[in-house]
Amino acid sequence: MNPRLQSLQPYPFEKLRKLFADVAPDPGLAHINLGIGEPRHPTPDLIKRALSESLAKLAAYPPTAGGDALRQAIAEWLARRYRLRSIDWKTEVLPVNGSREALFAFAQTVVDPARGDAVVVCPNPFYQIYEGAALLAGARPHYVNTTSEHGFAADYGSVPEDVWRRTQLLYVCSPGNPTGKVLDLAEWKDIFTLADRHGLVVASDECYSEIYFDEAAPPLGALQAATELGRGFERLVMFSSLSKRSNVPGMRSGFVAGDAAVLKAFLLYRTYHGGAMNPAVQDASVAAWRDEAHVRENRRKYSEKFARIVPMMQKALRLDRPEAGFYLWARTPVADTEFARRLYAERHVTVLPGSFLAREASGVNPGAHYVRMALVAEIDECVEAARRIVEFTGIL
Repeated sequence: MNPRLQSLQPYPFEKLRKLFADVAPDPGLAHINLGIGEPRHPTPDLIKRALSESLAKLAAYPPTAGGDALRQAIAEWLARRYRLRSIDWKTEVLPVNGSREALFAFAQTVVDPARGDAVVVCPNPFYQIYEGAALLAGARPHYVNTTSEHGFAADYGSVPEDVWRRTQLLYVCSPGNPTGKVLDLAEWKDIFTLADRHGLVVASDECYSEIYFDEAAPPLGALQAATELGRGFERLVMFSSLSKRSNVPGMRSGFVAGDAAVLKAFLLYRTYHGGAMNPAVQDASVAAWRDEAHVRENRRKYSEKFARIVPMMQKALRLDRPEAGFYLWARTPVADTEFARRLYAERHVTVLPGSFLAREASGVNPGAHYVRMALVAEIDECVEAARRIVEFTGIL
């Protein structure tokens, strides 16, 4: 067996199962799960129709690079959404089977362990795939804390210069999971300066980019920031997905876009990895990327939930509405694991302890004393969860 597998930690939801293993929640209360970020709004009919009408295409092998129609649809969406002057669908866009698969496989393409003591830098707390991808690529993860003291921005100034010299890949997440932090242009400029100085590749995870609260102010993206700063996409690749945007997590459809030379290498890796997208899923994805009406309705529903729930929660917990995304990142009055365990036992509501999403770095676990709550269910269920949490917090 690959000995690197032994370096992987249990996934947060495995830790959660162990935390709840001997808990018997009140059977008189229906379970409400705010623990997992799985979109639960209905899948739009236009996507389901496009999928079902293309099932005959399952008789053919799809190209690993994806069909022309899908790559063109993605490039057109990118140009509209981020006001890009140009993007070449043939060389700067590559469909993938969801951002999770791509974020993992990308490290296997970029990291050269033969260079010695390779490092992958990622935010902390973080999406656990970043860590696993780094470890299985033969690199060492370096965690950069994102705390309230810094507005949940990564403190790149805390990274020693000798670590930057060994860094080959930098994972960035904006809007952030779990904090909802959106990087501004000055922060992107600093990241590009680091990439230029150290020759590292930036992987920008933007799978929450289409869930925000002001239609006139969508979150800034990495490719957009590069364009506004007058630079190209060198050493920069963004990752996006239809899962949250279009409520199709089971379809496993996303894309990567950016540096053509990096994507050429990534395509070579994926050719052997077996990463081709189902042809019917490709057609459904074209329909999704070309329609914005369902995305605006999706945002409206999230906006309504946050408008109702944030004021309720603020009566009991320290939290703010995120800049984007569908998570609440709430400070807990007791240890985050105790809060989650007792809330599940006494009110049958699941939240995820923040310490499960982070590692100790610089002497602290920046997720400790926080819980992540995913407001993915319909509004009535989320409001009921908020009511129970407020009631529960009042007796702690």
